[in-house]
Amino acid sequence: MSRVKPEAIWQHDKVLPYILTRLKDKISEITAVEKIFLFGSRGRVPFEQWEDLEGKDWDVLVQAKCKLKNAGILADKDYHLDLLVMDEIQVQKFTENMVIKQLFPVNELECLIEKEK
Repeated sequence: MSRVKPEAIWQHDKVLPYILTRLKDKISEITAVEKIFLFGSRGRVPFEQWEDLEGKDWDVLVQAKCKLKNAGILADKDYHLDLLVMDEIQVQKFTENMVIKQLFPVNELECLIEKEK
C-alpha cells in the first residue's frame, strides 16, 4: 500500500482498516464523516476477484457534512488512493449510475471477508 509494502495494495484485510481509520480521523477533524464508500474498479469488481486488481488504486468516496475541496491532500502521496469528500446530495448525484460498496458505517464487505476466511 505504501512505499514500504507496495505489494500489499490489494490486500483488503491489511490495507482497508488502516486507510479508513486514518482518513476518517483526519476528515473528522474538519467535518463529520457520515459514510465511506469504495467506487471505481473495486466498487464494480466482485470481491472474490479483487486479487486481479493488484496494483490498482483505491477509489474512496467519503460522505460528510460538507464537501472538502482538494481532499487528496489528506492522503499520503505515497499511497495509491483517490479520495473524494462530498456532502450527501453530491454523493447521490456522483454515484447515480455507479456500482459502489459501502464500508462505513455499514460494511458491505464484512460478510464476504468472513466467508473468505
